[in-house]
Amino acid sequence: MEETAAGHAGDLTVIAFVILVAVLAGLGLMRLRQPPLVGFILAGVLLGPSGVGLVSTSDENVTMLAEMGVLMLLFFIGMELSLKAFVATLRPALLIAGGQLAAAMAITFGLKLISNATFAEALILGFIIALSSTVVAMKMLEDIGELRSEPGRIAVGVLIAQDLAVVPMLLVATSLGGEGEIAWFSLCLKIAVAVVVLAGLLWYLGRRPKLKLPFAAAIEDNVEILALGSLAFCFAFASVSGLVGLSPAYGAFIAGLVVGASTLRSPVIHVVEPIQSILLVVFFLSIGLLIDLDYIVANWELVLVAAIFVILAKTFFNVVLIRLAGLSHKTAIEAGLSMAQIGEFSFVLAAAAYASRAIGDDVYRLALAVTAITLLISPAWMALTRTVEGEARFGYEQFRQALAEIYEGQVETVEDMGFWLKVRARALRRAYRRRQAVRKAEKARSADHEPGSAAARSSESGTPAQ
Repeated sequence: MEETAAGHAGDLTVIAFVILVAVLAGLGLMRLRQPPLVGFILAGVLLGPSGVGLVSTSDENVTMLAEMGVLMLLFFIGMELSLKAFVATLRPALLIAGGQLAAAMAITFGLKLISNATFAEALILGFIIALSSTVVAMKMLEDIGELRSEPGRIAVGVLIAQDLAVVPMLLVATSLGGEGEIAWFSLCLKIAVAVVVLAGLLWYLGRRPKLKLPFAAAIEDNVEILALGSLAFCFAFASVSGLVGLSPAYGAFIAGLVVGASTLRSPVIHVVEPIQSILLVVFFLSIGLLIDLDYIVANWELVLVAAIFVILAKTFFNVVLIRLAGLSHKTAIEAGLSMAQIGEFSFVLAAAAYASRAIGDDVYRLALAVTAITLLISPAWMALTRTVEGEARFGYEQFRQALAEIYEGQVETVEDMGFWLKVRARALRRAYRRRQAVRKAEKARSADHEPGSAAARSSESGTPAQ
């Protein structure tokens, strides 16, 4: 009995320590203005086999909780989905998401031509690269105040389209493994059924008022029953979906759509959100456990080049595709940068493909490493690129204005190259002086509004500053 009690006490100590490290890592990343989920991944790396070895990747409890976290994430996305907003952005969202997938496939199948990668590996790597992180992108857009504006609406529409595409991607990833012949007819039939059911449900829910679920009036004020009933509803749909050959994640998303279209939407979101947050922490911790630091150190050049290439390529294609969809430059930059990373569902895809032997060990470890690094550097990349792009656009406008002022009343002669260069040098100097003046004015305004400044004290007291 004493040994059993000591064992339980040790397990509780480990759990408490893991939670403490995860919280501290999340808080640390928040202080650095990064998404806390990045801290949870780093905590998993620190506590996993690549770190101190406190938590094992073979721990079935961790795996089960992580899978529940994925189901809860899809359930929550389904509940929060605004059908009207999604339908409004449906056409550009589908065009952009389809273009992202096509660009990713072009990259991975291009690499296949110069490597010994298999068809399945090229296909699944294309899936993995095409997806972006819903959690990270929405957090970054919220931080810059664009989540409710056009860049946020477009990005959210594209991210939802990607999340919907995860279901057929998972079906393909789990069907490409093994040594037998792929049952393409069965696979295509499953994907067709999933798409038809989802499209029919969206059409049905979008045409009618809020659903009234059984016992809704009796349980909407009972927090315990509402939380348990919501979890049971989510996992029941996930189980049925898995039993009929579709992905459990698909069933969880369908359950979220049904609850989101009912009168219980707001109370269910209120009680389920804390549970979802806890399970997502476990999910991102489990991602950190899977990252092999030894592999990254041994192949750091390959991993670094692949991560930088993915970030740059996704940024470029995102901006181009959003512009081709007829949206503004500002929308393309903000929304495109927010989706430059590889998403959390890419971990799920990689794990499913690896379990079915569709991808090899090296490809699996490379996919995990690159995905984790893009999640880590994506917020910093967005901040840097927005700053540089903003400065460049401001400088260009000032240069054009200064050039127009200098040329006013003059006729440019193409033959006189010295005059051409001299005028543009003067315009650059004038634009630079104006930029410096704007910066000084901005610093003066920020200093006047700082607590304790003379202007701030005078505004608080109602007396003019001396």
